[in-house]
Parts: sequence; structure tokens; C-alpha cells
Amino acid sequence: MCRNIQTLFNFDPPATDEEIRAASLQFVRKVSGSTSPSRANEDAFDRAVEDVSGAVRRLLDGLVTTAPLRNRREVAARARARSAQRFGGTA
Repeated sequence: MCRNIQTLFNFDPPATDEEIRAASLQFVRKVSGSTSPSRANEDAFDRAVEDVSGAVRRLLDGLVTTAPLRNRREVAARARARSAQRFGGTA
């Protein structure tokens, strides 16, 4: 089950369709309580992922900000450093 859906807005480069679909899949899994739907529910599950993906794309395309674009590598490095500090290990 998903633990964390990543922020997709205001990055350079912008979120890809694959990243949006992955976040949508995590969301639908969380809401449905199922990581893998049964055959009977597979069509509804897949349709929900596609609907959420479309909504997320429209949302990201419609949002505006005056904040500077964030760098994916820098954000990932900060997250690794926080994790290392919290749980131990190397950053």
C-alpha cells in the first residue's frame, strides 16, 4: 500500500505522464484498500486510475505560482538526508 504520494507541482522538468499515473495508481490503491483488484473489479479500478490521472494533469496544468521551480535532485537529496537523520544510515 502507498505510504507517500510525491508532490508533482512546480518542478523542473515538469511531472511526466508516467509520474502522474504512478501517483494516481497509489491514490486509487489507498482509497480502494486494494493493491491489486480482483478480475471482477479490474475494469473499475483501471478506469478510476485513468480518471484520477486526467484530473491530476488538469490540476497541474491549471496551477500557477510565483515561486521558483524546484530541482528534483535537490528535493530528493534533502529527503534522503531527512530519512538518514530520522532512521539512521547514510544520506
